[in-house]
Parts: sequence; C-alpha cells; structure tokens
Amino acid sequence: MQQSDSTRVLPDAAIPDLPAAKASGAGDGLADARSVDGATIVELVAAAGLRGRGGAGFPVARKWQTVIANSSPVLRPTVVVNAAEGEPGCFKDRELLRRDPYSVIEGALIAAHAVGADSVIIATKAAFAREAARLEVAIAEIDAEGWTKTIPVSVVTGPEEYLFGEETALLEVIDGRPPFPRIAPPYREGVDEMFEEEADVDTGSRSAARVEMAGPGGETVAPPTLAGNVETFANLPGIVRFGADWFRELGTAESPGTVVCTVSGDTVRAGVAEVELGTPLRDVIERIGGGARPGREIVAVMSGVANPLLPASALDTPVTYDDLRTAGGGLGAAGFIVFDDTADLVAVAAGVARFLAVESCGQCRHCKEDGLALAELLAKLAGSGADQRDVDRIGRLLDAVAEGARCNLATQQQVVVGSVLQQFPAAVGAHVGADGDGAEPVFIAEIADIVDGRVVLEESQRTKQPDWTHDPVDSGQWPADRLDDPRRPVDAD
Repeated sequence: MQQSDSTRVLPDAAIPDLPAAKASGAGDGLADARSVDGATIVELVAAAGLRGRGGAGFPVARKWQTVIANSSPVLRPTVVVNAAEGEPGCFKDRELLRRDPYSVIEGALIAAHAVGADSVIIATKAAFAREAARLEVAIAEIDAEGWTKTIPVSVVTGPEEYLFGEETALLEVIDGRPPFPRIAPPYREGVDEMFEEEADVDTGSRSAARVEMAGPGGETVAPPTLAGNVETFANLPGIVRFGADWFRELGTAESPGTVVCTVSGDTVRAGVAEVELGTPLRDVIERIGGGARPGREIVAVMSGVANPLLPASALDTPVTYDDLRTAGGGLGAAGFIVFDDTADLVAVAAGVARFLAVESCGQCRHCKEDGLALAELLAKLAGSGADQRDVDRIGRLLDAVAEGARCNLATQQQVVVGSVLQQFPAAVGAHVGADGDGAEPVFIAEIADIVDGRVVLEESQRTKQPDWTHDPVDSGQWPADRLDDPRRPVDAD
C-alpha cells in the first residue's frame, strides 16, 4: 500500500497498536530487507540519498559502509537509536515516537541487518517517560510478532544533560558512565568495549573511560557501533518497500525526501509537522507556526543552538542542508526558533551562551571556563552595563572557547553568539554604554512538551548549575571532576 506523501514518517494521528501499524504496512520493509543480503540494502539506501536527520546531514549509507569496513573479527556491531532529544527548539523525535514507534524500531532492525549487527539499543532520557513507555509496549508487541527473534531490541534511559544527545557521550551513558564525549573519530564509536589491557592493543584513541574502541581495517577486537537519529531510522521502511526512486520523488537532488520540523518562538502557534525538503523556510514557518504574530515582523530564525541565526532577508531560503548552510545558517535537527521585532537578539545570545556553558561537561577547560565568562559578559551586555572593552573581550573569548574541544558544543558558542555580533551590530551597539535598564538573558531550554500549540520549556534548566546540580550554590567543580566513573576507577598514568 502506497503511503501518502505528507505522512511518510509522521502520521497524522498516533498509531494505537501493532495491528493498526501492520494494516498500514508495518513489517513489510523488514521482511523485504531480510529477503536479500545486507549489501543490497546498503546500495538501496545509497541510491535513495538518505541523509542523517540528527543534525549533521551525513549520508547514511556512507556511515553504514564505514561501520562494515571497520567490523571486528570477534564481536558484531550494535545499532543504537539516538532518542535523547535535547536540542532547544526541537520536538520532532518525541513526536515521532509518540505517534509511530513501530517505524523507528523497524528501521533500526533493517539497519542491523544491513551492517550485520546483533542487537538494537534505543537510548532515551529517563525524563521522557511517555516516550519510553510507548517504546516498551511497542517492543513487547514486535517481540511477540517475531521481529526480534535474532536481533533483540532494548531501551536504555539516561540523564537530562544536553550532551547525552552527543553521539559519543550517548555511548558512554549506555556503558554506564556520565555523558562525557569521547576523543575519537566517528568510526571508533563502540558500545561493546574492550579495556586496553584486556585487548592488548593500543589504537591511539581514547574514550572518556579509557577503553579501546573500534579502529580501521579490523585491527582491533572492539566492534564499531552504528548510531543514528530516530527520524533517520523511521525513513528506512519506506525506502525498502517503495524504492530509491520513490524516496527521491520529494525533496531535492542533494537533500531528497521529507523532514520533520519544529517551529516555536514568536509565532502564532508552535508545532511539529513533516514537510518536503526544499520548501522555503518562510512557508515552513507559515504552515507549522502560523507565521509572525499579528502586527509583528520576523527578524531572525535560529535552528536550535547549533547554527548561526538567519536574518529575515534569508527567509525564502529552501529548507535543505546545503541551501541553509550557503545562506549562513544550517538545518540542524530542523527545530526553528523564530524571533520577531520585539526580541532582543543580544539577550538571545546571552541565553544561548548560558545554556551551553551550563551544559558543558568541563573535560575541555576553555569550553567551560570561557563559556561561563562569555555568558557573564553577554548578560552584562544585554543589561546595558557593558562597554566596548567588554565587547572586545567577548570576541577574544569566542576565538579561544573551542580550543582543544572534543565535541561541537564550544563551536556552537562561536557560531550562535558570533552570528549575533556579526549580523546584528545595531542590536549590539544599542546596549553599549546605554542608559536604559537593558534586558535579562532569554531563557533557553529544551522543549518539555507542546500543548495546544504552546511550547512548555524544561523549567529545571533555570536552576541548573554549571556543576550539573540544582543546588542553591554551585560547587565550583566541573561535572567531569565531580562525577566519578562508576565502572572503572581512574588509575595513575
């Protein structure tokens, strides 16, 4: 049965159970995939041009090929579904899991067949109780149906931290440790770990727990892990059932298919919907968010806290990975936060800097220390208490904050705050040496829910300290110093 173009991965209403899902074709893609070898599925996904929907837009088939090329002679890979959504402005993964967890699980099982994995782990936040419960019920149903007879599927829940969504930190959490990003290129992301002295192999890479990870050319015993986003896996059943040409009927040559977008901020309403890639950003905001509020004008749009702000002059940019990047922004996880002419963009930058500085784990000192200094200076600037020397220092801190960084968080400080300083100099100048009271930093936090077209932000972010506690006073310790590895004590080198 052919799917509607408008509901390729996000049905209009929640699918109540597996029989209802099967009535719409659930399971057919998995059966088709298992009737051929894994290499055929990899070729199909490559022909479809599917790109990861978690933010980077990396070609999915190329990632699979890398996992296969670096497979271990001892252990099989694991497929990990990244359902630890925490990007401010983004709610699409949770909406997908609420409406159709079956396609996500089916897609993960298809991927497991393609790369030769022996298990699937879905990693989500413990706070996402509704989504976790939906997954557990769906897994029990597909277990009974026999989908997981040879490849078990399980759910792992983790902490509230933003970095839990970073791919290597996600794997640390699965292995029972805090969400501290690893120093390792993507192909060295393994769940099945081998401690270095046990493996007697030194690959030159290290995780936060100092375990050996999968390396190139089958030189190590630790297997790689295929980690991917919820929405990415949800696209796979349709591609297998209907083919690469069907998938490419929508979207553009470089960004085929659809994307599930979240729109919030200074719009008539907030919401989540699936749109064709290549749709102008202005149309996405109109369709999902109802456009600007009455009597107001949009001045900027921010895709989460990972990409530069786009000015109103770029609203007609097609929503694709490449077009938005060329326009000076980025698609990211397609969570668009809209700001109108009542917004103070310096206060927005201050809020973003505060969020990122608090969520930094502290493994990289510049990221944490310079990030907190940036947040303090930007709050001072937003409050109209800064002078030109403070603005100059903000620039110097932006230059240094990402030095030695093992993940992208510090770079996000540079791109978001830097875009405000560079693209909206009048907003900055209005605060320098001003006599007014100024503004408080805008509250930036992940979306806890969307209810009746209104965003509910995660209020606990207001009290979160840089040490990742909610104590009245910050301890002054960075999380990487305060949180001990529960699995492996630190040895003297």
